[in-house]
Amino acid sequence: MQDRSRKKRPRDPNQLAKLIVDIATGQVEDKPASRPEDASKDPAAVSLGRRGGLKGGKARADRLTPEQRSEAARKAVQARWAKSRNDS
Repeated sequence: MQDRSRKKRPRDPNQLAKLIVDIATGQVEDKPASRPEDASKDPAAVSLGRRGGLKGGKARADRLTPEQRSEAARKAVQARWAKSRNDS
């Protein structure tokens, strides 16, 4: 779980400006963001998950019939075109 005592930098420009001034004048210590979740991961589990992720899409494509692959591709194209029409 994320450590709640670590505060992120404020998004409000005025509060961020005050924090920057406080850091520059030495009133507050600037702490770089750390990633404690990386230290707690089991390297064996990470490796196993990566191997599964590398072969997942290819294994699924090999199982599908040509008609199923064509239908999936058609749906993907329609979704991309629908997205680009909504953006304009």
